[in-house]
Amino acid sequence: MPALTHLTSAQWLADHLGAEGLVVLDATVLDVASPAGGRTWLSGYDQYLVEGHVPGALFAEVLEEFSDPAGRFAFTRPSAEQFDAAVAGLGIGRDSTVVVYDTSIGQWASRLWWLFRSFGFENVSVLDGGLTAWRAAERPLEFGHVPAGSVTPDAAFAATALPGFWADKTDVEAVIAGDRAATLVCSLPPGDFAGETGSRSRLGHIPGSVNVPSGRLVQREDRTLLRGDALAERLAPATGSAESIILYCGAGIAATLGALALTLEGRTDVAVYDGSLGEWAADAEAPLVTTSATT
Repeated sequence: MPALTHLTSAQWLADHLGAEGLVVLDATVLDVASPAGGRTWLSGYDQYLVEGHVPGALFAEVLEEFSDPAGRFAFTRPSAEQFDAAVAGLGIGRDSTVVVYDTSIGQWASRLWWLFRSFGFENVSVLDGGLTAWRAAERPLEFGHVPAGSVTPDAAFAATALPGFWADKTDVEAVIAGDRAATLVCSLPPGDFAGETGSRSRLGHIPGSVNVPSGRLVQREDRTLLRGDALAERLAPATGSAESIILYCGAGIAATLGALALTLEGRTDVAVYDGSLGEWAADAEAPLVTTSATT
């Protein structure tokens, strides 16, 4: 099987379904209204079972197995050991080829894609447009649970955390203080960036940030990523200087879709602030800026 690019088309996946070593993952997490007010996240597993998935696709539990359950904030990235256990549980070995998708705009798939690459697993790709594009192409669906295969110890993947993929709170503080040159990019919608909407106790954006909403990086019809000049134009606020880029959002999810888009544009100096506003806004001393939203 040929090496993957960062983005895979529905046609490519249809042509290679069932190929030896190919593992397809549905990484969907559902963003739903909470009975207590605000928003909450639920596993997309029941939706995967009942509403269908790419034939042969396994369900990847981003909420639990690909996050650190002991983390202070939602979706804290797992340790290398936790990651190894999660991929082994899905039958993924070091020679596997992995294609990830979701039923949203791609941010859950890109989160897994970013995690895989940050641990040294390179042969991973995002299905462009996810299940929306798959359905639009009138591809078949499968229903119900698909069991994972097994991996022998000699074929197991051993994760190594690579530098450069993640930023932490001290990195962002250094940028604000002028001690580090980087462009801070908020991947949330304009209303959240402005502080006019959102469910956190403190709203707004980190000082000095520019706004590149991840939702504006995809086509409305089939949720495939924009291409060429259209994508470059949407990314322009983030790419206006030669500085490295640190992306953030609410929980380090939407920011990874921006990271995917920037990677496709050839940028290799991109990091995601894993704690994002979940961590930042929880610190009463961490500054936040509110403005008027622009459309």
